[in-house]
Amino acid sequence: MEFNLFTAIVLPIALGIIMLGMGLSLVPEDFLLVTKNPKAIAIGLISQLVILPIIGFAIASIVPMQSEIAVGLVILSICPGGPSSNLITYLAKGDIALSVSLTALSSIITVFTIPIFANLALKRFLGESAAIELPVVQTMVQIFLITLLPCGLGMWIKQKFPNIARRLERVTNKLAIVFLLAIILVLIVREWQRLPNFITQVGIGVVLLNIISSFTGFWLSQLFQLKISQQICIAIEVGIQNGTLAIAITAGLLKNPDMAVPAAVYSLLMYVTAAIAIFYGRKFAATEVMKVRT
Repeated sequence: MEFNLFTAIVLPIALGIIMLGMGLSLVPEDFLLVTKNPKAIAIGLISQLVILPIIGFAIASIVPMQSEIAVGLVILSICPGGPSSNLITYLAKGDIALSVSLTALSSIITVFTIPIFANLALKRFLGESAAIELPVVQTMVQIFLITLLPCGLGMWIKQKFPNIARRLERVTNKLAIVFLLAIILVLIVREWQRLPNFITQVGIGVVLLNIISSFTGFWLSQLFQLKISQQICIAIEVGIQNGTLAIAITAGLLKNPDMAVPAAVYSLLMYVTAAIAIFYGRKFAATEVMKVRT
């Protein structure tokens, strides 16, 4: 199966399945809590859409790496948090309604910011000035179809058919992971000969991007005295990027598999960092519950 078939069909299916699973865990009342605290939304969006790209550009400029790899790292940093961050937030006892809201808003906003930052990265690291054209209306429709619509469908199923929702929730995330691993496997097979060199170059950059962005999101949330569940959520939203979207842009839109390597490596690495985030998130959440009880 051709790689572009994966980016055009399998990627959207994987994203849609994850968002369906998130919707199965939500009720409309969850979002009322978010509207009462717009400060959390503002901090999350600024951290993700402004500070994170700056971190990405800085790492790509400082850490020695091939130009295509640097562009791929920056494109990874300008992608929204993605449905995977919703799943991790859910497991880490973070604010899942805030997480889904940030994912939805950032996905819409990045329709406009991704072409700008991607062009800057191309010009900075490759000396290219050709514009990357993302059809705005078409892209917004695609985002709606693979994120908001499945999430809304999951919420509707949960309200109308709660028993079915409980069964579906157990399988949706497993299916999505299978799809994502298949995409990464295809990329690895295509780039097998050059992969060791790529991993050596991108490994440090990817780790730094993940760690610095996560701590930045958590620190800003603490600075503005958000709830612990919101701190967990924002740290994950800023630290866990939508690797599947980054692969779709680099390997699909730009037709450059080399640029997709950072996202592929990141998509594997994030399971390690996700496990750490879940462990500490649950620990922080439990500590907060004990404080409330005492």
